[in-house]
Amino acid sequence: MINKRLLIKNLLSHNDENSFYDKKQKLSLSSKEGKAKFLKHICALSNSNPLNNSYIVIGVEDEENKIIGVDFFDDSKIQNLVNAYLTNPPKIEYENVRFPSLPRHKVIGLVTIYSNNKTTALFKNAWKYRKDTVFYRRGSNSIPFYGDNFEIRNTNKQIVAAIEKNASNNIELTLDGVFDFIKNHKEAYNPQYKVFNEQFVLCWAGKQKNVNNEIYFSRVDIELINEQVQLFFSALDDVQITYNSTSFIVTEFIYLGFEKQEKYYPLEKTIIHFKENGKHDILKEFLFQPPIFNDEIMIHIYNSCNLIVRKIEQKQQLSVTDYKDVLRLPTNYLICYLHGFLDAEEFLKKAKDYIKNLEDKSTYLKYKETLRIIRKVKYG
Repeated sequence: MINKRLLIKNLLSHNDENSFYDKKQKLSLSSKEGKAKFLKHICALSNSNPLNNSYIVIGVEDEENKIIGVDFFDDSKIQNLVNAYLTNPPKIEYENVRFPSLPRHKVIGLVTIYSNNKTTALFKNAWKYRKDTVFYRRGSNSIPFYGDNFEIRNTNKQIVAAIEKNASNNIELTLDGVFDFIKNHKEAYNPQYKVFNEQFVLCWAGKQKNVNNEIYFSRVDIELINEQVQLFFSALDDVQITYNSTSFIVTEFIYLGFEKQEKYYPLEKTIIHFKENGKHDILKEFLFQPPIFNDEIMIHIYNSCNLIVRKIEQKQQLSVTDYKDVLRLPTNYLICYLHGFLDAEEFLKKAKDYIKNLEDKSTYLKYKETLRIIRKVKYG
């Protein structure tokens, strides 16, 4: 079993970016340019490593290898993006890896590109990259190749195998990981662990609350200690947790509504299933059925939100009432989006800088949670 934190350290210390790994400060999959560049690197690394895994490390400052971290990213459908744009798409996996030096809400992203020994190319145009372009790695650069005679070559198999072997987990790393997890979570969040199939150690923490005789947990953190991978992180929304001898099950809820009519709506169920062969599967089931509100009320709220955004764009002075509306902007725009106002997402993004600089940081957390939920709803 590979300790992913140790693997990242080994990759960063090995050399600068090369033909089997790349590093980025962040991914920008919401833009056409960012999406296309990500696909380019996936294509190039796959073609340059037909017989071994290759990697992209995210959340690292390029020049000095400084670990700065990124937000937890739970997009389980990222494989769909690769499948939609690439011929012979490799299997990829995005994991969130905890580092003790980072704040609790930050991780290092690790993209693993699994070898498939086939030539990968763009299936269709992506930004400025043309259909049928083949990319490959030359040192730290992803180079385009045009034509029909691209030859797959492999020179990294032994190097990558040695790096992965040196990142193997052991009992000391596992015990240190459990102690670190418990130490880094306040007693109020009741940090605990459970061993599955005598080999997987799962730690979790969350603040328990009772709502209408139902137990929920907020600010939930779940980590697979053997691999130092954060499987789930929730800044705002609430979850319910159950488990048995082979599975750990998390059901995520969102709290939606207007005024004092809010209620819980199930969003997604995540099942972490541990196998006897030393492997595990993560299955996700989308559960969300959005609430339905009066059309006239929704039009009024949508127009009111847009008016606030226009005032922000024009740098107008906001009244006390306007400011209160800003605090509800992420939640109100989310409800608008769920009622068919699909451009609500873009209007909300226009207010990002203003919301990010508010003294009340919880509104920016709601902003990020809203975009995360919209992404899940799109895929769901």
